[in-house]
Amino acid sequence: MSLKHIKINMDHIARVIVLVVADMVLITVAFIFATWLPFSGAESHYQFPFYVNQVIAFTYFQLIVYTAIYLVTFAAFRLYSKNWLEGLSTENIYVLAAVGVGTGLIFAVNVLFGNDYKLSLFLAGMLLIPFLFVERFLFRSLQRARRLMLNRQNSGKAPMLIVGAGFFGKYVQAQILAGIVKGSSYVAAFVDDDPKKIGTRIRGVKVVGKTSEIPSVVNRLGIREIILAIPSITEARQIELVALCKSTKCRVRMVSPLSDLDAQPTMRDIREISIDDILFRPEVKLDKESIAEYIQHKTVLITGGGGSIGSEICRQTAMFYPSKLVIFDVYENNAYEMLMEFKRRYPWLDVSIRIGSVRDKTRMDEVMAEFTPDLVVHCAAHKHVPLMEECPAEAIKNNVIGTYNVIHSAGEHGVKRFVQLSTDKAVNPTNVMGASKRVTELIVQDYAKQSPMKCMTVRFGNVLGSYGSVIPLFESQIRAGGPVQVTHPDITRYFMTIPEAAQLVLQAGALGESGAIYVLNMGSPVRIMDLAEKLIRYYGYTPNEDMPIEIIGLRPGEKMYEELTLDEEEQSLLETSHNRIYRTQPLPIDDQAFPVKLSALMEASLKNDPALLDLLIDLVPNYSCAKKNRQQERN
Repeated sequence: MSLKHIKINMDHIARVIVLVVADMVLITVAFIFATWLPFSGAESHYQFPFYVNQVIAFTYFQLIVYTAIYLVTFAAFRLYSKNWLEGLSTENIYVLAAVGVGTGLIFAVNVLFGNDYKLSLFLAGMLLIPFLFVERFLFRSLQRARRLMLNRQNSGKAPMLIVGAGFFGKYVQAQILAGIVKGSSYVAAFVDDDPKKIGTRIRGVKVVGKTSEIPSVVNRLGIREIILAIPSITEARQIELVALCKSTKCRVRMVSPLSDLDAQPTMRDIREISIDDILFRPEVKLDKESIAEYIQHKTVLITGGGGSIGSEICRQTAMFYPSKLVIFDVYENNAYEMLMEFKRRYPWLDVSIRIGSVRDKTRMDEVMAEFTPDLVVHCAAHKHVPLMEECPAEAIKNNVIGTYNVIHSAGEHGVKRFVQLSTDKAVNPTNVMGASKRVTELIVQDYAKQSPMKCMTVRFGNVLGSYGSVIPLFESQIRAGGPVQVTHPDITRYFMTIPEAAQLVLQAGALGESGAIYVLNMGSPVRIMDLAEKLIRYYGYTPNEDMPIEIIGLRPGEKMYEELTLDEEEQSLLETSHNRIYRTQPLPIDDQAFPVKLSALMEASLKNDPALLDLLIDLVPNYSCAKKNRQQERN
């Protein structure tokens, strides 16, 4: 059964069972006492061994019938509902009504069967009323004593609010009470939008109001932490609740979505809120069998494996059980951190780190010869647009020469599959970085024609949270007190989360058509101004009130909007077996001219030749046209 269908509150059931048993005892005692009274009118027709010198007018069977009638009546009057268990001012009226109706039904049964001892039935009903009052009073007293004990235990701890008083909210509270969650917080209150739950208590903790009252509840109770325990929540509602909770400046955590909960949830499924939760990307559905087919029990080498995207591709690759994972990176600190992480998270995986630069063909050959990988995923690249405008030769050395070295070394050492990461900035590029990545696409396309190795490029847009992306920049500006700087109020970008990008790269690699350029469907473009405002609210501020937004103008090489395909490619865009991945029909390459122009470009970059940009335009003609159009937009 799915977790979303689990509605049973075991704590409530236990309390109902206790009350039902207690009511059964009280009903029996009431009838026994009723026959003791001298004016009860009970006749001694049946022996009933409860005491020595007195007989009772009721058989065992009749007592069972009477008890059943009362219990059904009590249930019909909802005396066992959650509200009554915690006590309401109208409960006494319902108790009187339930006993009256139950007694009337028992009287009717006796009339129907011709029994004579009717006065004792009414006396039993009258005795039952104070019995039930005392019983419920004692029950609530025990409840209050329990809450008092909990309050003593919680003294010195920070109060916590749970949003959602359903199954998952109760589960979170139970985990905290059981000590599974270590920390200095205790559950002080619940909020829920179900009006039937408001005012009730869960293990002594009250549901104090609706979710719209979260800020006032936080102020009134001094809440320090909030846990969102509604995993079946809709996208729009999640964004709204996360923003509301974050506005209180409390620590906010949430139960993972139901799609991530395959079995009974654990505290690992209660995670910190992230920016992804207010952007809400659709879940990526992977064809895991096709990915496992080319990764499982294979040796995989990932260049730039210590970077933000490369490292996530390493993590996703590990889930498909390669025989060996080789992380190649020029930056030793990132590589070392990855090694420590993999030893902790994937102790079974054979991981090797090799330091080196993709610019160094000799070093690349050494690593290829040492490990003879089956798959190479090429992530290493310079990607910062403004920096590459200032250092165009470095963009060519790292992106173009690096890709040339890696793909040739892979082909020479028997690699079966080569996957290169590209960018939407390679489409009609207006900057050196984008133009250099377009050249790398051409390198892969050209090499695929002359090698049995399957070579392919995966093209996608901005990745949320990657090094140098807009999210970390905005976050640092918010922490510094602002302003949040946006280049243009109408600028848009395509966005993906890091795990989403990594998963789709591996999925595209499974499609395996050599020479293809795969384009990832990233949904609709996001307006950067909207992104800035969401992020400001996520940190508990109000845009342009206590956190200013400043328009600073487009940066060198920056577009107003990004494209995923060239105009010529758009006409031949093809669907694949995966609904989030498309394939472009590669444009023809001049087999004679391309190697000559490429060689000239790489040579110019090594010499820092000023003619480099002209050679780049010669290789990527639409780079010049797009750049001129962008300059006209700015003017």
